[in-house]
Amino acid sequence: MHFTIQREALLKPLQLVAGVVERRQTLPVLSNVLLVVEGQQLSLTGTDLEVELVGRVTLEDAAEPGEITVPARKLMDICKSLPSDALVDIRVDEQKLVVKAGRSRFTLSTLPANDFPTVEEGPGSLTFSLGQSKLRRLIDRTSFAMAQQDVRYYLNGMLLEVSGGVLRAVATDGHRLAMCSLEGAVPQHQDRHQVIVPRKGILELARLLTDQDGEVSIVLGQHHIRATTGEFTFTSKLVDGKFPDYERVVPKGGDKLVVGERQMLREAFSRTAILSNEKYRGIRLQLSSGLLKIQANNPEQEEAEEEVQVDYNGSALEIGFNVSYLLDVLGVMGTDQVRMILSDANSSALLQEADNDDSAYVVMPMRL
Repeated sequence: MHFTIQREALLKPLQLVAGVVERRQTLPVLSNVLLVVEGQQLSLTGTDLEVELVGRVTLEDAAEPGEITVPARKLMDICKSLPSDALVDIRVDEQKLVVKAGRSRFTLSTLPANDFPTVEEGPGSLTFSLGQSKLRRLIDRTSFAMAQQDVRYYLNGMLLEVSGGVLRAVATDGHRLAMCSLEGAVPQHQDRHQVIVPRKGILELARLLTDQDGEVSIVLGQHHIRATTGEFTFTSKLVDGKFPDYERVVPKGGDKLVVGERQMLREAFSRTAILSNEKYRGIRLQLSSGLLKIQANNPEQEEAEEEVQVDYNGSALEIGFNVSYLLDVLGVMGTDQVRMILSDANSSALLQEADNDDSAYVVMPMRL
């Protein structure tokens, strides 16, 4: 194997692929990246057995085909440290990878390509394409609500559901739920198709969707999700489990509607949060006609109080929330105005953008 490539052209896919590779591995080959040259194309593959990422670059000069695996982190660090306009010459010589650029020369250890595990191709049961920016928006709007290390492992990921021409993303950690829908992005399928993508898969996929105008093709198989663009192919195992029935969680029939300025609320919540209990992050909301009072206190007997004018003319209500959950929701919304629908002190709140129904957020109340 032998090829030359501009440093910039190599660094971009290498950084993407190295992001998937775990630093501490049980199998040495898993900390390596697989390099394959075929014709005028170089592909780089990294995997941790859960997630696999293949980056592709077109080579400008004639290349000698071949395949080998080398330590991902070291190759990336070498690449980063070279001058930005360097031309990098890479060849395999007696089971070592020799990297030359200008007056620099590096020799890296290798492992054979056939030791490298590949994610098995399962039968794809549903394929569709959509704009990268649309999929990125779905993920950005909901991923914050995924659980981190819950024993209910199916919560440590995101539900992607295709149903009646709508693609929906749902995430919950049991205390709050985030949901975002995209109309007309997928084929009109009669039956509902659901998959749970693990947390790492979702976060890696979001990192890849950088082309505002580009398309991404998605295959939802029985055990894998695969996303492909011109520059990369991303595959992730799915979580085997049953996601909770999210429609039952969304509160219906709340009779108290609050409409307020998103940025003003966000700033008031942030300030109040400073003096909330560091462990439980609880704040108290008191609603009266046209006014929202926000209060927090902590074990050191410190108190914070804010008053925000809101559009509200229901009966008085006092309710507690984890302020971090409210701030997370206000942080991903895009409109100036938000609406909050409540029913009583023991029922979940439903938050939405004032003029937009495609996203919905549910936050459970706290006893204070």
